[in-house]
Amino acid sequence: MDQTTDVKTRRKGIYLLPNLFTTGTLFGGFFAIVQAMKGNFEAASAGILAAMIADGLDGRIARLTHTQSDFGKEYDSLCDMVAFGVATAVVMYAFSLHYLSEYRWLGGKLGWALAFLFTACAALRLARFNVLTAIAGSDKDFFGLPSPSAAATVAFFVWAADTWGFSGETLIIPSAVITIACALLMVSNVRYNSFKQVKLSRRGPFLYMVLFIGMFTLVLIDPPRVLFVVFFAYTLSGPALALWARYQRRSSAAA
Repeated sequence: MDQTTDVKTRRKGIYLLPNLFTTGTLFGGFFAIVQAMKGNFEAASAGILAAMIADGLDGRIARLTHTQSDFGKEYDSLCDMVAFGVATAVVMYAFSLHYLSEYRWLGGKLGWALAFLFTACAALRLARFNVLTAIAGSDKDFFGLPSPSAAATVAFFVWAADTWGFSGETLIIPSAVITIACALLMVSNVRYNSFKQVKLSRRGPFLYMVLFIGMFTLVLIDPPRVLFVVFFAYTLSGPALALWARYQRRSSAAA
């Protein structure tokens, strides 16, 4: 076997690596759906968390191994849609939104209508992200709440509520509000920090390492509550910063 043939074979094998992690995202979403149907919401939320971790790794691995491809990008979007759109909506519907069928609004279909709203907005968010990335490349900010963050806010709300022992029936209003808010924020023009300017390979103050270890410890102590608070705060950060910027512009104009 000559050297050229060996290189082609090796490259073909390397391309499997990032797509295996992308498949992990798909499996996490599928696992979450199955567990939500069984009423095991802790495992379902853990499936969404696993999907997020796999989704965060596949792109980095592809860049590190120089195995980016158009196939990988399309496959990643499809798997993200399943995990962060369909699966997350099913988890929230199975936990709480299905109780809205007892109310006759929209003929008792309000629950699954809200779940579908979240799914549709996730699809639109992913499509817009792909288009903007192709046109403008990567940017330091996201336009609209990223679908993994929206999925995390919803799924970890379910996880925290289930851990606290709350029934989805008693949390119909908060569940509906969080679902609608995350759905609309995904398709909004609100800017969210992507943290792409943070380079883990660079040197930084020792305090950053201490803070990272502290946060990691808190997550280990109480994963559902800490993760929900973190992603809920990130979800609120976009509108809060937008309102603050608007206030500053008005103050400058008045001055």
